Order: sequence, then structure tokens, then C-alpha cells
Amino acid sequence: MKGKSLASLAATGTIAIVAALVGTVALALDTARMDSEVAGTLQEFYKLVPDQNQYLVQNAAAVLVFPDITKAGVGLGGEHGDGALQKKGKTVGYYSISGASIGLTLGVSHHSEVILFQTPEARDKFVNGSDWSVGADTSVAVMKKGAGGTYDAETLKKPVLVFVFGETGLMGDASLQGAKISKIKQ
Repeated sequence: MKGKSLASLAATGTIAIVAALVGTVALALDTARMDSEVAGTLQEFYKLVPDQNQYLVQNAAAVLVFPDITKAGVGLGGEHGDGALQKKGKTVGYYSISGASIGLTLGVSHHSEVILFQTPEARDKFVNGSDWSVGADTSVAVMKKGAGGTYDAETLKKPVLVFVFGETGLMGDASLQGAKISKIKQ
């Protein structure tokens, strides 16, 4: 019984720490720096599959870019990153992604994410919703390393495409499940 209450306490503590970090980082967001990092991340994304990725971004209803998501943990884990939502190349809002996990998590890693909302309906569902989660929506296609080659036609029919690339570090758990995306209030 003590083991369960200690694990429960540790989980609650981890969630509180992640929430505190999210709040602190959100208050200190440097939007000019974020816009510059988003532009750089998109350039890296275009280099992965030059013609295809640029075409996908240009034709998306909106693009959410997280230049650097840090994930770390030893048993208890957390992740966090800040990014920007763009429509037709202009930033329309800033967002954070964060989450906590319990289980087989070991290490520290960084990666970038580009999330393409292919339809106005998918974009509006994201913008008008609260605390959107990548892993909770079955209409989302997740592709690692920017899908480094060509895309199949079925994948491109999904209303939301998530590209994960630029992984550095070492992490025993690279799942996107449970990460929540929230608007940063300014």
C-alpha cells in the first residue's frame, strides 16, 4: 500500500512540476525569437523532402510549428516545448505542448514537430477546442523524421499530419501519446 501511495505522490509531484514549468515558460515567451525559430524549423522541414514538404505547408489551412520539444525522465517523465500557429505564413497564435508520463521512461531528448491542419474544419476544431492532444485524435497521421521520402496517398488524406524530426539525445520512450497542446495567453 505504501508503494502505491508513494508512486501516486511522485506522479502528482511530476505533474505539478511540469505545470509550473509550463506556466513559467509561457509568461516569458519571446515572440520575436519564437517567430525566428519557427522560420528556421520550417526551412529544416523543407530540406527533408524539398518539393513535397513545401507544397504541403503552402496548401495547409494552418501550420503549427514546435522548434524544440524537450522530453526527459527517469521512470517519471515530462515534455515541453513552445511554438507558433501560422495561417498563410503569418503567425496567428502561440502554443505550448506539454505532458507527463509514468512508466518506462529513461533519458533526455529533443525534437521538432510540424503539425499541418489540412482542412479548415481540422484547423477550426483545434483553434476552438481546448487542450488538444495529438494521440487522442484518430484523424491524425504521425510521421517520424519528416517522413524522409515520399508519402502514400492514404496518409495525405488525413485532416491532420504530424511530422517529428531532428531527434537528438537518447530517450527510451518517444511516444506522442498524452501530450497536450494549449494556447499561450498573452
